[in-house]
Amino acid sequence: MEKRECLECGSVLRGRKDQKFCSDQCRNTYNNRLHEDANKYVRRINNILRKNRRILEQLNPNGKNTVDGITLAEEGFNFHYFTNVYETKKGAIYYFCYEQGYLKLENDQYMLVVKQDYVR
Repeated sequence: MEKRECLECGSVLRGRKDQKFCSDQCRNTYNNRLHEDANKYVRRINNILRKNRRILEQLNPNGKNTVDGITLAEEGFNFHYFTNVYETKKGAIYYFCYEQGYLKLENDQYMLVVKQDYVR
């Protein structure tokens, strides 16, 4: 009979033939270490998106407001990251960070909006 060992701690495995870990803790530790680099990247992007959403929400307390791009930039808004884009039938392009969105207007002005249920 072949001796099987836990992929994380090396202890001898008893039980199912396809068993790879001796415990949930070893399985979690192994997988967390395996995916650590990807998690750092995803965590960094999610932090940027959450910050963008928070900035839009603070600058738009009533659901519709116009601000200039300098104000957004001074607050730390990152225009390169958003969760989705919505284009109207007239061709206006709204960028959203979750439910908080903006539309670029003329003269570095931005109209801030909150996504409505009918916008997919």
